[in-house]
Amino acid sequence: MGNKPTIAISHLGCEKNRIDSEHMLGLLAKAGYPVDNDEELADYVIVNTCSFIQAAREESVRTLVELAEANKKIIISGCMAQHFQDELLTELPEAVAIVGTGDYQKIVEIVERVETGERVKEVSANPTFIADENLPRYRTTTEGVAYLRVAEGCDYRCAFCIIPHLRGDQRSRSIESIVKEARQLASQGVQELILISQITTNYGLDLYGEPKLAELLRALAEVDIPWIRVHYAYPTGLTPKVIEAIRESPNVLPYLDLPLQHSHPDILRAMNRPWQGRVNDGIIERLKQAIPNAVLRTTFIVGFPGETEEHFSHLLEFVKRHEFDHVGVFTFSAEEGTAAFGLPNPVPQAIMDERRERLMLTQQPISERKNQAYIGQTVDVLIEQENQETGELIGRSARFSPEVDGLVYVTGEAILGAIVPVRITAADTYDLYGEIV
Repeated sequence: MGNKPTIAISHLGCEKNRIDSEHMLGLLAKAGYPVDNDEELADYVIVNTCSFIQAAREESVRTLVELAEANKKIIISGCMAQHFQDELLTELPEAVAIVGTGDYQKIVEIVERVETGERVKEVSANPTFIADENLPRYRTTTEGVAYLRVAEGCDYRCAFCIIPHLRGDQRSRSIESIVKEARQLASQGVQELILISQITTNYGLDLYGEPKLAELLRALAEVDIPWIRVHYAYPTGLTPKVIEAIRESPNVLPYLDLPLQHSHPDILRAMNRPWQGRVNDGIIERLKQAIPNAVLRTTFIVGFPGETEEHFSHLLEFVKRHEFDHVGVFTFSAEEGTAAFGLPNPVPQAIMDERRERLMLTQQPISERKNQAYIGQTVDVLIEQENQETGELIGRSARFSPEVDGLVYVTGEAILGAIVPVRITAADTYDLYGEIV
């Protein structure tokens, strides 16, 4: 064991990528490889890249170039490795291996081959692998939180999205497999479980012949984890059956992450999401009636080719009308290999940036008003960090998902990873402030 090389992982991109990183760490540690957080001290650095949009690729390239300039031996994994395998091997002589999105489970064998002097390219053209509860995993989140992947890949072909090309078609895990992993995580003290896939509301369609999210939520309601959060719930999949399961499962949070992307039927049709335009208004009102305490989060893309000022005004009005709790806004990124690449009538970047700013400014007072409604209330907060200098605690209420939503700044004493009652004393656009009661 003493002569095995030390390995660090530089993780970029989404939480689906994070789970891949955690499995690689788990596999390497199990095989006896020393894993180091310090990239400078490591013999190898695995860079788990993102290739979703141009900005993510630029971050990945910056990281790779910095490591190459430091003469590090680099193993490139993740979506960018899947997307640009040959270019990366050509441009970066420091890259000793390229690992595709469906091949990270072979990481130990890949490192062994690299150690013999081989330059390894391990990229399955059509990824089919999905990890289950038996694959070792070393969590990198705060101790109270874990992501749980229920499916991988996607069967939709939205015009702007490269993900199906990089991660393959949808493949779901069985309910039994997911519940087993949830129980493992509960035994490790996890307080919040976040269910992820590309389209979580389509969970089980490939495996069972019909979506089974409702059944999965009811099974997870039996697991001893206080908070279960669902990410990436497409509005069409929030059927009465799923809504009922959310309402009747006490540990399933009424937090709905709806990646709507736009509101105008013309743009949704161009995005290859015409079904959504028919349901946007109706389903949001139905959700609010069925789950009055629902927290609604969504994301939008501005500047899709052909988006006019009229289309954008429709989106502004949509956001004002529905008063979402949290909104994320992206400018359109033309991705080679997608149907939207090279579409006519591109929107200039300056106009995209200006529209993004206007949409965010429209949402901010809504978010602030929603937050201020909690002043004087006592809410449960999962404590995740402590400011060593001030002693202030930092956590999240059930309304806030990690990374994408706000935080709760707390005075008082609590252990990290605990859920404690906090009386909210102040609020701003994104965050809450309070004291433990």
